Amino acid sequence: MSITTAPQGKSDKGLRQYLQRIRNNWFSIRLFSSLIWLSLGMAVLTVTYWLAVASDRYVSESSVIIRKTDSVAAPSFDLSMLIAGVAGVNRTDQLLLREYLLSVDMLKKLDAALDLRTHYSDARRDLFSRLWFKDMEWFHRHFLSRVFIDYDDFAGVLRIRAQAYDPKTARAITDMLVREGERYMNQLSHEMAETQVNFLVTQVHLAQQRFQQASHALLAFQNRKGLLSPQATAESIIQLIAKLDEQRAQVQTQLASLPKNLDRDHPNRVSLQQSLAAIDRQISTERSRLANTSGTPLNTTMEAFQRLQLEVNFSQELYKAALMAMEKGRIDATRMLEKVSVLQTPTLPEYPMEPRRIYNAVVAVLFALMFAGILKLLESIVLDHVD
Repeated sequence: MSITTAPQGKSDKGLRQYLQRIRNNWFSIRLFSSLIWLSLGMAVLTVTYWLAVASDRYVSESSVIIRKTDSVAAPSFDLSMLIAGVAGVNRTDQLLLREYLLSVDMLKKLDAALDLRTHYSDARRDLFSRLWFKDMEWFHRHFLSRVFIDYDDFAGVLRIRAQAYDPKTARAITDMLVREGERYMNQLSHEMAETQVNFLVTQVHLAQQRFQQASHALLAFQNRKGLLSPQATAESIIQLIAKLDEQRAQVQTQLASLPKNLDRDHPNRVSLQQSLAAIDRQISTERSRLANTSGTPLNTTMEAFQRLQLEVNFSQELYKAALMAMEKGRIDATRMLEKVSVLQTPTLPEYPMEPRRIYNAVVAVLFALMFAGILKLLESIVLDHVD
């Protein structure tokens, strides 16, 4: 009895395992088949959306470049010339304009002029392409998905592309972006030039005040000393001393030419000696006026005068330089403007270039087939392991 029941138990166990493998294979086949059909169904829906449901979007394009209206100054060499390949184009200004055109402030101006919020959220458009939420954050995000501004490093050109549901709105967006960009860059240039001119005017006023103070100090010194020019006075004293030295030499010569046997009290000898003493006293007096350890000699006065005169000359030159810089700044402010040159005027689209229906549909089908192939490969691997 025990011999017959053992094989029966083993056969029942093998049967259960076989049935379990069949159920597992059936479940795996159903799972992978469902996923494959789901991916193909999604591909069909995606292709249907791109080919029949997606709303048409017209694209208006424009190309602009920023140049300065400075035709006098020589073009400066910059490393960006080698990178961009175009001379006279400021890459920083181009990128600055790009940031402004994509800013929230620019979006507010466009919305106020063209009512973009209503245009992009039009209920007649398909659900996936229109604006869902009208909050500014979502509105700006949607705006960035419809307006593209690219900077061409090689050509140094800004390329503006705006998408809208009708041709006129697309061109109006691009046209306003170009006009507002030029106004904004000119405003920046004017503000910078005005700030520079105001600074130069302030420097001119300060230099003028310094020059006037130095001149008044010099005039007060001249009036206090009673001298127009201490240097001229010193030169006249030096000339006087030189003449006195000549007279002294002549008197000494006359005194030496007198006979040696002439009496000491002879009137000629006494007269010449008195003249020589008077000349010596006069020379000593004049020299004390030039330099002396006590009082205020002329050399000290001349040193103070030269110091004041040097301050006057320096402040005068500074005043001249400030005036020249101010005039140059005013001229530069009037001629150095940021000119947004339009290379391609905003186009009026005639055919909706967006969305790219055929391309998107083909990509969707390829992705679905690739995903289905991956699922089929996984199915084969799973079934091999189950067996």
